[in-house]
Order: sequence, then structure tokens, then C-alpha cells
Amino acid sequence: MAEENKPQSSVDETPISPIRPNNERRNSLEQHLKQRPDRSELVEKNILPASTAAPSLQEKQKELEKHMRADSLNDKISHRPSPEKLIKEGVLHEDPRSPEEKYEEAIEEEYAKREGGA
Repeated sequence: MAEENKPQSSVDETPISPIRPNNERRNSLEQHLKQRPDRSELVEKNILPASTAAPSLQEKQKELEKHMRADSLNDKISHRPSPEKLIKEGVLHEDPRSPEEKYEEAIEEEYAKREGGA
């Protein structure tokens, strides 16, 4: 008799994903693959790397490119004329301030940037 008064628990048996007619669910992967962008488009958007190297080598390739850029910049900097030579040629003008004054002004400018940008 106690079992008769006990409420029956109802179980929701509706599927998690909606039921689609005509095997639409099975064909959805095929539809998504048809709409997939080309590799060149993904490279253009910087989603994929432009490299055709194996994925295991791509990180080393990026590191090598980075070191090559650093070497190139260091080479260019080493051939840059000195400030004294540029002053003699009239490209730069000599700053009459002392190094301490320049430093204090740079600190004040940096502080003003941070206060204004915060």
C-alpha cells in the first residue's frame, strides 16, 4: 500500500541533440568539410604557418628565422655611424644638457605617460 502512494519518478528520455530527419546529422560532417577554407586562405589569415616543413620542425624554423633577424639587425647596427660623426656631419645636434638632466627629464616623461595612460 505504501508503494501505491509513492510518486513515480519521471525520467526525461529526450535526446541531448535534436533529432534530424533524413540522416542530416550523419551528413553534417561532410557539409562542414565542404565549407572548410583552403589552406592558402588559412595561411593568409595567419591561422596556419606559411611553412611547408613538418610540424615537428616548424618551431625550430621559427627560432632560426628569429636568430637570423637578430643577426641582420646586429650587423646593421655595427655599421651605423657614431653620434660624434653624425654631429660633425650636421645630422644630429649636440644636446647641451648634462646626462643627469636628460635622465631626470626622461623619468618625468615616463611617469607622465603612465599617469596619463592609467
